[in-house]
Amino acid sequence: MSVRDDAARLLEQTRAVYADDAEATAQLDALDRRLHEPLRLALAGMVKAGKSTLLNAMLGERIAPTDAGECTRVVTWYRYADTPSVTLHRRDGEQRRLAIHRDRGRLVFELGEASADEVDWIDVGWPSSGLRSLILIDTPGIASLSLDVSARSTDFLVPEAKPSSADAIIYLMRHLHASDMKFLESFRDTAAGASQTVNAVAVLSRADEIGSGRIDSILSANKVARRYELDGDLASLALGVIPVAGLLAESARTLREDEYAAFKELAGLDREARERLLISADRFVRPSDATALGVDARRALLARFGIFGVRLATALLRRSTPTSTDFAEMLVQQSGLNELQQFVRDQFRTRAAILKIRGVLDGLDQVLTDFPRDDIDDVRAGIERIRVTAHALRELSTLARARADGLPLAPADAAEAERVIGGKGTSVTARLGLADDASDEAVRDEADRLLARWRGLGQSPLTERSAAEVCRVVVRSLEEIVSVLPAVTGSPDVVLAGRPGQGAS
Repeated sequence: MSVRDDAARLLEQTRAVYADDAEATAQLDALDRRLHEPLRLALAGMVKAGKSTLLNAMLGERIAPTDAGECTRVVTWYRYADTPSVTLHRRDGEQRRLAIHRDRGRLVFELGEASADEVDWIDVGWPSSGLRSLILIDTPGIASLSLDVSARSTDFLVPEAKPSSADAIIYLMRHLHASDMKFLESFRDTAAGASQTVNAVAVLSRADEIGSGRIDSILSANKVARRYELDGDLASLALGVIPVAGLLAESARTLREDEYAAFKELAGLDREARERLLISADRFVRPSDATALGVDARRALLARFGIFGVRLATALLRRSTPTSTDFAEMLVQQSGLNELQQFVRDQFRTRAAILKIRGVLDGLDQVLTDFPRDDIDDVRAGIERIRVTAHALRELSTLARARADGLPLAPADAAEAERVIGGKGTSVTARLGLADDASDEAVRDEADRLLARWRGLGQSPLTERSAAEVCRVVVRSLEEIVSVLPAVTGSPDVVLAGRPGQGAS
């Protein structure tokens, strides 16, 4: 029986205990839905960090509102559905379907007579392939001038009396501020629960602004991101820091043919005229005879791509003349979006089952606390049994310890241990520190070598007890790798998270 099945069985057992309590049963039903639905990935950050823009970029559609309207002040869920729908959930329990229409390609839905203060959350069902394996949750700005707006995100992501509703978060920031650190600390302490894990990634979401819109802005942003990753405090709160030019990513994923033609026109200008036009955002939208593009067309390009995107797009088209589809992909590659999505796949989606189980167990703990009874000892014992025996949970706990306090090992051993337990990704090759195209023989040899080394280290009389505990976790992870090697012959990218041996299937 997998741990997911074990958790489902425990929920059923608890439901039988609370069969006469409608409120407790409703909470248990919600936990059961959470256990079986896709990973809940929330986007959080301060006002104007670019959350909705990044969400649109991840989906490749302009679905999430990006203006300062009422909808951006409400927690909004985006989940897969065969047909589009938008449902408003009021705080008083009433639900109402909202009309949907598009304005210049952008999805628009209005709250109608309801104000944001009266709305609990909005549920958007959308037939996007990107939502089949993820539920994306857009949240209002943290540290907003409006305390009510800020409180909506705080109450949803870091509630005081219950576990977080999100399984993991993408935290967007323009620079690292005290407010960012405070929120990430709260999310770790609230979301981690008894499992104690780090399940957040930080994003420099307006990376092009770090380099003042120069073509090499992403390179500058990468240097800043690496510096942040070396910050001990931030490293304990986020698994990584990734720079993304969110506006460019969104616009590249939704590039129109007329925009492609406009960029070709700019790329075709003589060098002196082009450089004068692109010297600044203000100069770009001034009346000019240097280009056939009118002021309105240039304003539209600037609004969609920013001066960084305009400069980059023009530079790329000077070097080659790809199709509009290939050109859009070139822009996406330059935006940093691919790196973020790869990170989400490696660190969150491959761990989706165990992250959800962790959240469900914490939620079940809360039900037992909120609705105390004399006959719940067996349920509490079941919760503890899963936490102790599920190796993937022990990996997450050890990873959190490595990020927060460091491991009680020599620096090289600590780095290797963190990698083996999934700190650099959960594929077999990532855990072993091998290239993705490593041969089956190389994978087997390295797994056997590491397993022998870590068994020896763990059994050494010179190894202190705390270090030996870490060694046992590493050894178990390596044993899992060895156990699945016949199944991954020719496919070193198969991940351990989610396999029956790790109890997360």
